[in-house]
Amino acid sequence: MKYVHLKVMVFMLAFSAGIFVGAHTAWAASAEEIDRDARSTLEKLYVKSPAAKALGEKASGILVFPGIVKGGFILGGQYGEGALLKQGRTAGYYNTVQLSYGLQAGLQKYGYALFFMNESAMNWLDKSDGWELGVGPTIVVVDVGVSGAATTTTLQSQIYAFFFNQKGLMGGIGLQGTKITKLDK
Repeated sequence: MKYVHLKVMVFMLAFSAGIFVGAHTAWAASAEEIDRDARSTLEKLYVKSPAAKALGEKASGILVFPGIVKGGFILGGQYGEGALLKQGRTAGYYNTVQLSYGLQAGLQKYGYALFFMNESAMNWLDKSDGWELGVGPTIVVVDVGVSGAATTTTLQSQIYAFFFNQKGLMGGIGLQGTKITKLDK
Protein backbone atom coordinates (compact mmCIF):
# COMPACT_ATOMS: atom_id res chain seq x y z
CA MET A 1 0.00 0.00 0.00
CA LYS A 2 2.88 2.38 0.82
CA TYR A 3 4.34 1.72 -2.62
CA VAL A 4 1.07 2.78 -4.31
CA HIS A 5 0.98 6.02 -2.29
CA LEU A 6 4.60 6.73 -3.25
CA LYS A 7 3.82 6.18 -6.94
CA VAL A 8 0.83 8.51 -6.73
CA MET A 9 2.93 11.18 -4.98
CA VAL A 10 5.74 10.91 -7.57
CA PHE A 11 3.21 11.13 -10.42
CA MET A 12 1.52 14.19 -8.89
CA LEU A 13 4.87 15.89 -8.30
CA ALA A 14 5.98 15.22 -11.88
CA PHE A 15 2.61 16.40 -13.23
CA SER A 16 2.67 19.62 -11.17
CA ALA A 17 6.27 20.36 -12.07
CA GLY A 18 5.49 19.76 -15.74
CA ILE A 19 2.59 22.17 -15.67
CA PHE A 20 4.62 24.97 -14.15
CA VAL A 21 7.82 24.37 -16.14
CA GLY A 22 5.79 24.25 -19.35
CA ALA A 23 3.83 27.28 -18.23
CA HIS A 24 7.00 29.37 -18.28
CA THR A 25 7.21 29.26 -22.06
CA ALA A 26 3.45 29.10 -22.67
CA TRP A 27 2.66 32.07 -20.45
CA ALA A 28 5.79 34.09 -21.15
CA ALA A 29 4.77 37.64 -21.99
CA SER A 30 6.69 40.15 -24.03
CA ALA A 31 8.48 43.03 -22.33
CA GLU A 32 5.87 45.44 -23.70
CA GLU A 33 2.98 43.37 -22.31
CA ILE A 34 4.60 43.13 -18.89
CA ASP A 35 5.29 46.91 -18.86
CA ARG A 36 1.73 47.77 -19.84
CA ASP A 37 0.14 45.39 -17.33
CA ALA A 38 2.47 46.37 -14.46
CA ARG A 39 1.92 50.11 -14.91
CA SER A 40 -1.85 49.74 -15.34
CA THR A 41 -2.11 47.48 -12.30
CA LEU A 42 -0.04 49.84 -10.15
CA GLU A 43 -2.25 52.81 -11.11
CA LYS A 44 -5.37 50.83 -10.15
CA LEU A 45 -3.76 49.91 -6.82
CA TYR A 46 -2.99 53.59 -6.16
CA VAL A 47 -6.67 54.47 -6.70
CA LYS A 48 -7.77 51.81 -4.18
CA SER A 49 -5.04 52.45 -1.62
CA PRO A 50 -3.72 55.89 -0.65
CA ALA A 51 -1.07 54.13 1.48
CA ALA A 52 0.26 52.32 -1.61
CA LYS A 53 0.43 55.62 -3.49
CA ALA A 54 2.29 57.30 -0.60
CA LEU A 55 4.73 54.39 -0.36
CA GLY A 56 5.21 54.42 -4.13
CA GLU A 57 6.30 58.05 -4.01
CA LYS A 58 9.05 57.20 -1.48
CA ALA A 59 10.04 53.71 -2.65
CA SER A 60 13.44 52.95 -4.17
CA GLY A 61 11.70 50.46 -6.44
CA ILE A 62 8.39 48.67 -6.92
CA LEU A 63 8.18 45.11 -8.22
CA VAL A 64 4.72 44.53 -9.71
CA PHE A 65 3.36 41.09 -10.61
CA PRO A 66 0.00 41.87 -12.26
CA GLY A 67 -1.19 38.29 -12.82
CA ILE A 68 -0.06 35.21 -10.96
CA VAL A 69 -1.75 31.85 -11.46
CA LYS A 70 -1.76 29.54 -8.45
CA GLY A 71 -3.28 26.10 -8.36
CA GLY A 72 -3.00 22.69 -6.92
CA PHE A 73 -4.42 19.63 -5.35
CA ILE A 74 -2.14 18.43 -2.56
CA LEU A 75 0.79 19.47 -4.77
CA GLY A 76 0.60 23.01 -6.02
CA GLY A 77 2.45 25.84 -7.60
CA GLN A 78 2.28 29.35 -8.89
CA TYR A 79 3.84 31.36 -11.69
CA GLY A 80 3.76 34.97 -12.81
CA GLU A 81 5.90 37.62 -14.48
CA GLY A 82 6.37 41.24 -13.50
CA ALA A 83 8.39 44.41 -13.84
CA LEU A 84 10.62 46.32 -11.46
CA LEU A 85 9.84 50.03 -11.67
CA LYS A 86 12.37 52.61 -10.49
CA GLN A 87 11.67 56.32 -10.80
CA GLY A 88 8.86 55.63 -13.27
CA ARG A 89 11.03 53.49 -15.59
CA THR A 90 11.28 49.74 -16.01
CA ALA A 91 14.55 48.55 -14.48
CA GLY A 92 14.10 44.81 -15.05
CA TYR A 93 11.78 41.88 -15.47
CA TYR A 94 11.23 39.09 -12.95
CA ASN A 95 9.22 35.93 -12.45
CA THR A 96 7.75 34.50 -9.29
CA VAL A 97 7.59 30.72 -8.83
CA GLN A 98 6.40 28.58 -5.96
CA LEU A 99 5.95 24.85 -5.54
CA SER A 100 4.14 23.59 -2.48
CA TYR A 101 2.91 20.42 -0.86
CA GLY A 102 0.20 20.00 1.74
CA LEU A 103 -3.49 20.14 2.34
CA GLN A 104 -4.52 22.45 -0.51
CA ALA A 105 -6.93 22.50 -3.40
CA GLY A 106 -8.11 25.04 -5.90
CA LEU A 107 -7.16 27.51 -8.58
CA GLN A 108 -6.63 31.22 -8.13
CA LYS A 109 -5.36 34.24 -10.01
CA TYR A 110 -4.07 37.31 -8.19
CA GLY A 111 -1.31 39.88 -8.25
CA TYR A 112 0.98 41.57 -5.83
CA ALA A 113 3.34 44.51 -5.63
CA LEU A 114 6.45 44.73 -3.46
CA PHE A 115 7.50 48.24 -2.41
CA PHE A 116 11.24 48.37 -1.63
CA MET A 117 11.80 51.33 0.66
CA ASN A 118 15.62 51.51 0.47
CA GLU A 119 18.59 50.31 -1.56
CA SER A 120 19.50 47.70 1.06
CA ALA A 121 16.16 45.98 0.45
CA MET A 122 16.60 46.36 -3.33
CA ASN A 123 19.91 44.49 -3.16
CA TRP A 124 18.10 41.32 -2.07
CA LEU A 125 16.41 41.06 -5.48
CA ASP A 126 19.55 40.08 -7.34
CA LYS A 127 21.30 38.31 -4.48
CA SER A 128 22.69 35.00 -5.74
CA ASP A 129 20.49 33.46 -8.44
CA GLY A 130 17.15 34.69 -7.24
CA TRP A 131 15.55 35.78 -4.01
CA GLU A 132 13.47 33.47 -1.90
CA LEU A 133 10.84 35.42 -0.02
CA GLY A 134 10.93 34.62 3.65
CA VAL A 135 14.74 34.71 3.61
CA GLY A 136 16.20 38.18 4.04
CA PRO A 137 14.44 41.45 4.82
CA THR A 138 11.11 41.34 6.61
CA ILE A 139 8.08 41.87 4.41
CA VAL A 140 4.97 43.54 5.80
CA VAL A 141 1.74 42.56 4.05
CA VAL A 142 -0.66 45.51 3.85
CA ASP A 143 -4.36 44.80 3.43
CA VAL A 144 -5.67 47.14 0.72
CA GLY A 145 -9.04 47.34 2.49
CA VAL A 146 -7.62 48.69 5.76
CA SER A 147 -4.57 50.52 4.43
CA GLY A 148 -6.31 53.90 4.70
CA ALA A 149 -5.11 54.21 8.30
CA ALA A 150 -1.50 53.55 7.28
CA THR A 151 0.79 56.45 6.43
CA THR A 152 4.46 56.75 5.55
CA THR A 153 4.95 57.95 9.11
CA THR A 154 3.43 54.81 10.64
CA LEU A 155 4.90 52.44 8.03
CA GLN A 156 8.60 51.97 8.77
CA SER A 157 9.58 48.60 7.26
CA GLN A 158 11.98 47.84 4.38
CA ILE A 159 9.50 46.03 2.12
CA TYR A 160 5.71 46.18 1.86
CA ALA A 161 3.51 43.75 -0.09
CA PHE A 162 0.05 44.55 -1.42
CA PHE A 163 -2.11 41.71 -2.81
CA PHE A 164 -4.86 42.56 -5.30
CA ASN A 165 -7.29 41.23 -7.93
CA GLN A 166 -7.86 37.90 -6.20
CA LYS A 167 -10.15 35.63 -8.22
CA GLY A 168 -10.93 31.96 -7.71
CA LEU A 169 -10.67 29.72 -4.68
CA MET A 170 -7.48 28.40 -3.17
CA GLY A 171 -6.79 27.42 0.39
CA GLY A 172 -4.42 30.10 1.78
CA ILE A 173 -2.31 32.81 0.18
CA GLY A 174 1.15 33.91 1.15
CA LEU A 175 4.68 34.64 0.01
CA GLN A 176 6.66 32.18 2.12
CA GLY A 177 8.80 29.96 -0.08
CA THR A 178 8.23 32.01 -3.22
CA LYS A 179 11.31 32.54 -5.39
CA ILE A 180 11.76 35.66 -7.48
CA THR A 181 14.27 35.50 -10.31
CA LYS A 182 15.42 38.08 -12.85
CA LEU A 183 14.42 37.43 -16.48
CA ASP A 184 16.20 38.37 -19.67
CA LYS A 185 13.61 40.15 -21.83
